[in-house]
Amino acid sequence: MKVLLVNGSPNAKGCTYTALMEIAGALEKNGVEWEIFDVGSDPIRGCAACFGCETTGGCCAFDDDKVNQFIARAKEADGIVFGSPVHYGSASGSITSMLDRAFFAADPSVYRGKPAAVVVSCRRAGSTAAIEQLMKYPTISQMIVVNSQYWTMVHGAEAEEVKQDLEGMQTMRVLGNNMAWLLKCLEAGRAAGITAPEMEERAWTNFVR
Repeated sequence: MKVLLVNGSPNAKGCTYTALMEIAGALEKNGVEWEIFDVGSDPIRGCAACFGCETTGGCCAFDDDKVNQFIARAKEADGIVFGSPVHYGSASGSITSMLDRAFFAADPSVYRGKPAAVVVSCRRAGSTAAIEQLMKYPTISQMIVVNSQYWTMVHGAEAEEVKQDLEGMQTMRVLGNNMAWLLKCLEAGRAAGITAPEMEERAWTNFVR
């Protein structure tokens, strides 16, 4: 079992990374592998609504940034944690652009039924708004949301300050433990012959009169 930890910060070793690494430690203790995926500081374009992904087999038509790399990693992962710093009360522009395209382009089976969590780091405020924004991706994709003892956020302007947020770091550890527990439950269910619900054909309703 492997969990993909997405660092949506341009700072590879900053506050968001610190939170994700606390989750990683809990996963390791539970025998679950993990991998960091850095969104990085290179620009990621937003979705152009070109629908080119309909002809590319589940990849974005634009292949000059990390979006298709993320889709490939997500296919292999058993669970995903989406992490981001808070910028103006929202998730970072890079992770927002990446997830817009990655969730639109990829086949739904990449995400459906996999445990997912979102975490954010902020200096002071905007954390709950950013969590709500990020949560929209897994909850529209039939992912199984993993939570913790508190809203999944850490506070601090620098990594060392985040480490001093004892409640925030504990919240990350609890999240990691819950993620590992759920992954093992799903594995046990599959071994017992329990399968996912059959997919209905999608009904599209446009409210136009």
